[in-house]
Amino acid sequence: MAGSGYSRRQFIGSAVAVSTGLAGIGEAQSSAIPRRKFGRHSDEVSILGIGGHHLGSAATEEDAIAILHEAVDNGINFCDNAWEYNDHRSEEWMGKALAGGYRDKVFLMSKVCTHGRDASVAMQMLEESLQRLGTDHLDLWQIHAVVYDNDPDLAYRKGGVVEALDRAKQQGKVRYTGFTGHKDPRIHRRMIEMGYAWDSVQFPINAFDAQFRSFQQVVLPEALKRRIAVLGMKPLNGDGAPFHKGDVKLTPEQALRYAMSVPGVTTTITGMDSIGVLRQNLAIAKGFQPLERSEMEGIVAAVQPFAGDGRFEVYKTSLRYDDVVTRQMHEQPLAGAHS
Repeated sequence: MAGSGYSRRQFIGSAVAVSTGLAGIGEAQSSAIPRRKFGRHSDEVSILGIGGHHLGSAATEEDAIAILHEAVDNGINFCDNAWEYNDHRSEEWMGKALAGGYRDKVFLMSKVCTHGRDASVAMQMLEESLQRLGTDHLDLWQIHAVVYDNDPDLAYRKGGVVEALDRAKQQGKVRYTGFTGHKDPRIHRRMIEMGYAWDSVQFPINAFDAQFRSFQQVVLPEALKRRIAVLGMKPLNGDGAPFHKGDVKLTPEQALRYAMSVPGVTTTITGMDSIGVLRQNLAIAKGFQPLERSEMEGIVAAVQPFAGDGRFEVYKTSLRYDDVVTRQMHEQPLAGAHS
């Protein structure tokens, strides 16, 4: 796929053409955090979601609990997590934070990390996730990190993880199912085109993605055609690298506003590992109104000189963002892998 072969107007225009509207359900002018409909289903989720990986990277367990409580008390109801995040600490800390009535206030998602292994492994992982999270069911269970070309075939094969998704639904342990990934939009499109009735799909949404191996160009229209909920991630490019380079004229606030404004996106999941970061994001999300088309085009133009080669999207071009279990199952080098 070409690096910077998309014009700014082509990107913005194509996104608007397939959108059901920028505002979404419940997005009225107020101080509340707006909510949007979860794909073809009636559930509504906050336009800002709390990332599980960063929650498990908070300074202490007490800090993580305080972050989640303040987030939920202020209107965030979408909680992201994964079986493998921080050697299970993310699920453990989130589970403790959800005790005492908070579980009933959130739309809880975690991810299964089979990375090519079979349905029996997936079902065992589900039981472990439910135990750590202190719940009898997940609102959303997603296949984590579909990032290698053979992942769709492994998932769909007889006895593969897709069978576990249906089994978990039948057992009442999961309400909705989806998949995630950050490497190549062609792989995402193939997962959709192979025919499973996905409830959600998660991928990077930011101004850089608009111009390099673009999930927004390739996957977003396919998801919206099928009324699949689109979960955006990496609004700050995963590690915030662009905001530490003086030549990139983009602020974190602009980046988050851009991601939350892309037409058709249900929620934007971002890492919040401190109360300070949470409060900055709450200030953006409360009463949020999507950027005008001209504002979005201006942001894309501002990063265009740095977007065409993927230098700030290393999760697409390297193994750096592939977790340890992901690499192990695909026999990839482990040096520098996330734990």
